[in-house]
Amino acid sequence: MIKKFSTLLFLFLLTISVNAYAYWVGRDAAFHEKYELQKMTILSRHNIRSPMSAPGSVPEQATPHKWFKWTSGPAKLSLKGGQLETIMGQYFRRALTSEKLVTETYRPKEGEMRFYANSKQRTIATSRFFAAGFLPIANVTVEYKYEPENSDLVFSPHLAYYSEGYKEKSKKEMLDRFNREGMKSKLEHAFKTLEKTIDYKNSPMAKAGKTFTLKDMQISIEKDKQPRFKGSINDAYDVVDALILQYYEETGNKVFGKELTTEEWESLSSITDMYMDITLKTPLSSANAAHRFLTVMNEELLNKDRKFSFLCGHDSTISAALAALDVKPYKLPNTIEKTTPIGVKFVISVWKDKNGEEFASPELVYQSVNQLKSAEILTENNPPMVYRIKLKGLTENKDGLYRLKEVEARFKKALNDFDELSKL
Repeated sequence: MIKKFSTLLFLFLLTISVNAYAYWVGRDAAFHEKYELQKMTILSRHNIRSPMSAPGSVPEQATPHKWFKWTSGPAKLSLKGGQLETIMGQYFRRALTSEKLVTETYRPKEGEMRFYANSKQRTIATSRFFAAGFLPIANVTVEYKYEPENSDLVFSPHLAYYSEGYKEKSKKEMLDRFNREGMKSKLEHAFKTLEKTIDYKNSPMAKAGKTFTLKDMQISIEKDKQPRFKGSINDAYDVVDALILQYYEETGNKVFGKELTTEEWESLSSITDMYMDITLKTPLSSANAAHRFLTVMNEELLNKDRKFSFLCGHDSTISAALAALDVKPYKLPNTIEKTTPIGVKFVISVWKDKNGEEFASPELVYQSVNQLKSAEILTENNPPMVYRIKLKGLTENKDGLYRLKEVEARFKKALNDFDELSKL
């Protein structure tokens, strides 16, 4: 009887272990009988940071209210950001241990894993905190090329190619999309929501006669720089960025004494989302801006000796990469930022079936608003959000996987699209 009970208990615990990662990606036991995890390549956004702006900047001038007292200097990873990233690393350890890709006490062999970050404090620190949770007893080296706060072009969506012909065609493509998708009216509505949220009419900026408007909007495309907007849309972007980050940091649900509806949060976040949509997600822009980091991510994906790669950049890095890979449009659930939330991971997991054929599953993995605000421990019963990315023109098999060769070909096409820019 005792032996039978022990056997049942063992099988129960085994089921929990096997299903931990399955719950995360929405795969069932039947899936795990057919496929074995081979490797994982991740392109991550850093976790919660303080706003980019220093004291006396636009966010402070745009409201009469006092902002959150940050635990780090401008643009640096906050204390809570480090905590949240460690939690995410711990979850990946549990998940990949259940898949037998690592163990609880795993120490990778030389070249088996890579942690590579932009040379910014927030990306280096994010990588270190993730590694601490993921490989707690390993002496993980986070690779970065320059002294901190000097940007590594691999992770920066600065244009890798430039010509006057490219500039004019890319700018036209951006403006056509802006007008075609009705972004003007959406942004004007978002500006009104923003002004109401921050009590803009009583701010120093308003009293100086400034306002959020699209009348001064210009698109800037310059050599060796990131495509961007000029005008007060930049001010709105900075304020919304600070609002969202402050909301994640604080425990309550109010912002400057106001509790916003889901619709109001989505309206605010549309300012940052549309900024990325226009400047980095049009075909000519994404092929150019994403070229350097897609090259590195492709090398990691093709590296047969690499079991796990963690590349850490920014929302702009992921935005341009996904657009260059031609993913279908999406809006993520349970998050304020609908396309590249704070700390999000663009994950490509590689699986092998019983016949030796390899498949890929591209996904976005991120913490929900509640998980961020409450710093919730992530478990099989409280997993992070997982959204399966759909690639235009490719067909998933019945288990929701793409053939790895087809995904590799998509990377190759994206890299080839860059080569075509010189013909403009």
